Amino acid sequence: MKLIVGLGNPGKAYQETRHNVGFRVLDVFAKAHRLVFSEKKAKAEIARGCWRATSGKIDFLLAKPQTFMNLSGQSVQALLAIYDLSSTEITLVFDDLDLDCGRIRLREKGGSGGHRGVTSVIERLGSQEFNRLKVGIGRDPLRDTSDYVLSPFRQDEKDQIKAGIDKAAAALPFFIEGRLVEAMNRFHGS
Repeated sequence: MKLIVGLGNPGKAYQETRHNVGFRVLDVFAKAHRLVFSEKKAKAEIARGCWRATSGKIDFLLAKPQTFMNLSGQSVQALLAIYDLSSTEITLVFDDLDLDCGRIRLREKGGSGGHRGVTSVIERLGSQEFNRLKVGIGRDPLRDTSDYVLSPFRQDEKDQIKAGIDKAAAALPFFIEGRLVEAMNRFHGS
């Protein structure tokens, strides 16, 4: 089984903010594949799926932690325990300030890059050994980072972020199938 975790903040007030890109990627993927977030476990909304790959069927879960971003690790740690998964079976989907708006980047492992949600996951798991799918939200050097990530996208960014979210959702099957190198070759630079 694979676990795909989108990072964000719960509640309507945060729905359209930059920090909720992880949730939005999972929502787009779920809608395209007729999956519903109908379960609630480990402080997360869960959708179950089964991917038909050439190698056979692969069960997966989509999870949106309902803790706030800085506490995401609590939910991820509990999900791993419930489903008896290792950190290497996770893909974390989240926003990245250091990528231009709408660009995506895929990584196998690494640090948090200052992202507090990712920091929380690393601290709770005691491991950096999980896949990452980052969606660029750009940076505004004139604004405080905390305010910026909790702000909505400007009108002139909406097409870019929609394209980035769609690309990220299209990359998820590669993570489910364990074809990360192929995904990097296909999606990096886009």
